[in-house]
Amino acid sequence: MTEVTTARPVRAIVVNFQSASVLAACVASLRADGVEQVVVVDNGHGRGPNDQAAETALRDAGLPVTWVTAGGNLGYGQAVNLGARQIADGDLLVCNPDIVVQPGTVGHLAAVLAEDPSTGIVGPQLRNLDGTVYPSARTFPSLTDAAGHGLVGLVWEDNPFSRRYRLLDWDHSQRRTVDWVSGACFLIRRQAWAGLDGFDPRYFMYMEDVDLCWRAGRQGWRVVYEPAGQVVHAQGISAETRPYRMILAHHRSMLKFAWRTGDGVDRALFPLVAAGVAGRSAAACAAKWRDARAAGGRSRVQRGVG
Repeated sequence: MTEVTTARPVRAIVVNFQSASVLAACVASLRADGVEQVVVVDNGHGRGPNDQAAETALRDAGLPVTWVTAGGNLGYGQAVNLGARQIADGDLLVCNPDIVVQPGTVGHLAAVLAEDPSTGIVGPQLRNLDGTVYPSARTFPSLTDAAGHGLVGLVWEDNPFSRRYRLLDWDHSQRRTVDWVSGACFLIRRQAWAGLDGFDPRYFMYMEDVDLCWRAGRQGWRVVYEPAGQVVHAQGISAETRPYRMILAHHRSMLKFAWRTGDGVDRALFPLVAAGVAGRSAAACAAKWRDARAAGGRSRVQRGVG
C-alpha cells in the first residue's frame, strides 16, 4: 500500500470495555500509522481486574495514551464524546478497540478530507480476520428494506432486502459517497463533529453511527467510503461479554432511529415496525441461547463430562 502523507492532524479516540486482549494491538497500529495522540476511554468502573488489565497492557508495551476513566459503562457514543473533549485540535479518528489499522490508512482517510471541504466523514474498508471484506458502507434502508433485512435476514442471509441495504451488489473496491459508514472506524472533520455536537447520547450502543451520518447529511456534509484505507476488525470482543444486553440495545436503537427519521406513512406504520423489531430481538436472543447451549455441550464433551 502506498503511504499518503498529509498536513491534517489526526487524533484517535478508542473506547475500551473489557478489551485488554486486543487494545494494545489497536493502539500500536494507530501510533505506527502516525497518530500522535490516542485517547482511550475506559467504559469500565476502573476498579476491577479487567479494567486494570487494559491499562497495564498498554504500559507494558510502552504505548503512551491519554487514559480517561468513564466511571461506568456510558455506552459507545457517550464514551467517544467524553474522549473528544480531551482533544484540543485535529480531526477525530473514532475506533473500536478490536481493530488493527493497516499502514497508510490514516493518511488516505485524512487526504480525502483535505481534497474536498464538503466531506465531513470518511470510513475505511473493513476486513474480517479471514481477509474477506465486511460491508461497512451502507444505505439508509427504506421501510420495506429495513423490514425485509430484519425479518427475512434471520432465515435467508442473501435476501434482496439485505443486499440493497448492505450495497452487496457493489464490490466495495472504489471510493464513493454513501449514506453511512461503520462506527468501528471512521475519520470525522473537526468542524463537522462540532456542528453535530458529537454522537447522540440517547443511543447506548448501535445505530449511533447511522444517526451521526444521517444528521451530517442533513447539514450538507458528504459521507465517503475510502477502500485505500484498510482496517482489520475482529468484531464483537466487547459485545460478547454481555450478549443479550447488546441484542436488546441494538433493537432499541433501531426503533429510536426509525422514529427519529420517519414521517408520514412511516410514523403511521411504526406500531407494526415496533412489533417486528420486538420479534426479531426475541428470535436473536433465542438463537444466541441455543448457540451458547450447543457450545457448552461441546465443551463438556471435550472435558469428558456429561
